[in-house]
Amino acid sequence: MQAIPAHLYEAAALDGATGRQQFWRITFPLLRPVSLITLLLGLVYTLKVFDIIWIMTRGGPNGASTTLATWSYRLGFGNLLPEFGPGAAVGNLLIVLALVAGLVYIRTQR
Repeated sequence: MQAIPAHLYEAAALDGATGRQQFWRITFPLLRPVSLITLLLGLVYTLKVFDIIWIMTRGGPNGASTTLATWSYRLGFGNLLPEFGPGAAVGNLLIVLALVAGLVYIRTQR
């Protein structure tokens, strides 16, 4: 918020804008790129999180905390007879979802 120029708020105040109007017409639009990149990075981290979930619950009771990463690991390495193909397929799905999220981010930035 420190990067938003003060003269924009001064001009809005001279034009009679209230504090709420200044937020919705100046602050919010100028913070949109930062908010979107934060959401994208949070989504990508959420998609790829593995270590904490695996160490704490191994997917949880009855799969309650299973994510795509833990499911891929369990398919590929966790069974007595590992199924590398389905594990790799879930890993590819994970990559595609992260790619789609990135493309949506790029699209919204235009």
